[in-house]
Amino acid sequence: MLTPDDRTCWMLLIRHGATANNRAVPPRLQGRRTDPELSPEGRDQATRTARFLENLPISHVFSSPLLRARQTAEHIAGAHGLPVEVLPAITEVDVGIWEGMSWEQVEAQYPEAYRAFMSNAAENPYFDGETMASVRDRVVPAFAELVEQHRGRWIVVVAHNVVNRVYLAHLLDIPIFKYRTIPQDNC
Repeated sequence: MLTPDDRTCWMLLIRHGATANNRAVPPRLQGRRTDPELSPEGRDQATRTARFLENLPISHVFSSPLLRARQTAEHIAGAHGLPVEVLPAITEVDVGIWEGMSWEQVEAQYPEAYRAFMSNAAENPYFDGETMASVRDRVVPAFAELVEQHRGRWIVVVAHNVVNRVYLAHLLDIPIFKYRTIPQDNC
């Protein structure tokens, strides 16, 4: 088994299992204003992810405070006899009044805000919500602190689509407005 040295933290960054909004046709925007539970598919994904990770020497399992992430993290933590540690800084983006809408509905009802957001989400927020820059400004320091505090260990972090993509864009030095180019499905 590979183990990180004292200078390294091995962080497994996982997106929560699927919810009904993730699988709706068309999919619905799901930020932090609603807090749906995992769907049956999402619970199965969380169980399979926990089984996949059960032989790794994981020392901590962290989660966003949102239910879908906590439920996923509970499966993983349970396989290791660990508690879930909740980190408010990694909660999903605030998608504002677009919560629960499809992108088609957003474009039809808020065409100017939609175009502005799509042209530069780093500076133009979800209508009445966050920008990607504000997400970056809260999640990058939170992840940096986790890495610093857990050198020499394996940790799991269960978060969300936007949070994970924004952090990965930061790590890969991808401009934040291109965060959508990083694919990520539910766990």
